Amino acid sequence: MTRIGVVTEQGSETRVAATPATVKQLIGLGYEVVVEAGAGAQSSFPDDAYAAVGAGIVSREAAFASPTVLKVNAPTPEEMALLQPGTTVVSLLSPALRPDLLEALAARGVTALALDAVPRISRAQSMDVLSSMANISGYRAVVEAAHEFGRFFTGQVTAAGKVPPAKVLVAGAGVAGLAAIGAASSLGAIVRATDPRPEVADQVKSIGGEYLKVEVAVEQSTDGYAKATSEAYDRRAAEIYSEQARDVDIVITTALIPGRPAPRLITAADVASMKPGSVIVDMAAGQGGNVEGSVAGERIVTPNGVIILGYTDLASRLPAQASQLYGTNLVNLVKLLTPGKDGQLTIDFDDIVQRSVTVVRDGQVTWPPPPVQVSAAPTPAKVATDGAGATSAAPKRTRTLTRGGRIALIAAGIAALFVVNSIAPDPLPQHFTVLALSIVIGFYVIGKVAHALHTPLMSVTNAISGIIIVGAIVQVTSDVPAVQVLSAIAILLASINIFGGFAVTRRMLGMFAKGDRTSS
Repeated sequence: MTRIGVVTEQGSETRVAATPATVKQLIGLGYEVVVEAGAGAQSSFPDDAYAAVGAGIVSREAAFASPTVLKVNAPTPEEMALLQPGTTVVSLLSPALRPDLLEALAARGVTALALDAVPRISRAQSMDVLSSMANISGYRAVVEAAHEFGRFFTGQVTAAGKVPPAKVLVAGAGVAGLAAIGAASSLGAIVRATDPRPEVADQVKSIGGEYLKVEVAVEQSTDGYAKATSEAYDRRAAEIYSEQARDVDIVITTALIPGRPAPRLITAADVASMKPGSVIVDMAAGQGGNVEGSVAGERIVTPNGVIILGYTDLASRLPAQASQLYGTNLVNLVKLLTPGKDGQLTIDFDDIVQRSVTVVRDGQVTWPPPPVQVSAAPTPAKVATDGAGATSAAPKRTRTLTRGGRIALIAAGIAALFVVNSIAPDPLPQHFTVLALSIVIGFYVIGKVAHALHTPLMSVTNAISGIIIVGAIVQVTSDVPAVQVLSAIAILLASINIFGGFAVTRRMLGMFAKGDRTSS
């Protein structure tokens, strides 16, 4: 049985790598778990709660002496001195930005797993700590902005006068950006968002935001992370940011490119053009900042009265929730590393996830891992050559029915149905009638709903129930009592499913409905 040690984070960090709930899961995998005394105090997890689920409460030295050590932040030099050779340490390491840390860990003879190096593939989503922390940070960014803004987010009309809604610009519609858009929209603000990926427009709209499209070609991402944008994109985006800075009250920037400094989005001139009392939250301040003038970890007030927040601990400002999500991500990784559920942690370099997160192994730096392809590259257009040898993209041929063609096909189908019914023996006419009605129902129930909403709207289920109910209505007039009874039961059950499905559909659509706003 391998022992896992959970240690107290240093400095202003309030999170803890494991909560009582996740410790219980680790013990269920066969591990012995020890927790440094007071490790969860700042996250509202007392030592008694850990002891109640079977963890041992030990000193700092004893926790670091464990064969496996779980942390949130990278080990400090003092903490590294407590790590024994052969120890496996799991934490956030920023391997692309801190090669010196990897060399120090290798020199110590440990194995290091970086939770922030989890590849963006479906199988690894449950371990993606960057997404879970970004979700919390995006929400908290709006809370911090609202606190500094000092005015309503939502518009109101009162006896004392009209209050316009706040206008919020969110730069970047990744996990953090979408969380910020959702939070600001739910508070009643007018929210606009930018992102180099046009496919996020529907996501932005679904949570109450307006997507500001930059009309230039953008390189497609193949690893799930943002790509550096082109010069043409940057020029047009800069124009949009300048236009929006003069209009909005709050700007939240979330743009990060893994392994590179944060791109500069908001210039000093943009900040100077903003109204006094406006607020900027630069969520990328820890990596250089998206906003000129932001300082990591600091609150800055510009000469024209704009407040710039460069806080780097937004997730830590919701410590209980952040610790629970971080701990769950960690448990999911440990499950992958413990296939036998026998308390023995093993690393398999043939597994793409394990290879990606292992940045140091037995004193050897193993970063960077082989590239992981997570999305298919766009199919190149077929190229045709002319007589001079020049090439041109082959035109794509598409065939569409005209309105007259559709009407002709419908008329032919109706005529065919009447011909079949006139010459076919019983009971074939009834069956053909049911088939025709089923096709009509299926078309209007499924064909008229956007494909993205098929699952939440339960369209397929409702269409099947529609087919059942039409068939049951036809058969309920049968002379056979058993058929009548079965048809009546089918009508009842299918009716319940149809009406219940549309009731649920109405409620789900209500979640996306947006009431009228009062604008200034």
